[in-house]
Amino acid sequence: MALSLGGLLAAYLIGAIPVGMLVARLAGGVDIRSHGSGNIGATNVLRTLGPIAGVITLLGDVVKGYAAAWVAGTLGGAPAWVGAGAVAAVVGNCWPVFLRFRGGKGMATALGAFLVAAPWAVAPAAVVFAALVAITRLISLGSIAACVTFAVAGWVAYPPSIALATTVVTAIIIVRHRANIQRLRAGTESRLGQRARVA
Repeated sequence: MALSLGGLLAAYLIGAIPVGMLVARLAGGVDIRSHGSGNIGATNVLRTLGPIAGVITLLGDVVKGYAAAWVAGTLGGAPAWVGAGAVAAVVGNCWPVFLRFRGGKGMATALGAFLVAAPWAVAPAAVVFAALVAITRLISLGSIAACVTFAVAGWVAYPPSIALATTVVTAIIIVRHRANIQRLRAGTESRLGQRARVA
């Protein structure tokens, strides 16, 4: 049990690595929290520093999510621990101890984590995300719709321990997008291709 709990702690700490902030420091010498939306995720890095920094941040968050879930599953020794590790990774990304618990929204980290824990739930969610973003250029809308699809697919394709993890992560990500939801309702949400101003 101690080893399994250690795996969850490791998953949280891996998830808490502030990839976007590190990339922004290296790429532009800026504190990404002071620009654009103030979020450390790939979307804000993309809008602030351009596509290369945005893609690096995205890939970094995916990799850390994958690594976190893999570590938790390996140390836990059962599928349920992989799901728990995925949740821990997303919690770490959203509330990182390294940044006084002010982090990202968890989408890319969740993608990486559930490529380990529930890949068949990720597939339809990815299709929904890509389709909506292509049509609307609204990353937040695509993310929210993809999460709902992901949770439904989790219950269809996986046992309750994994399905519950997909639901918990979906709830976290939607809560983290609450400001985006307000802007979507108001019609003021930024679209893909709009760049933030760097001071």
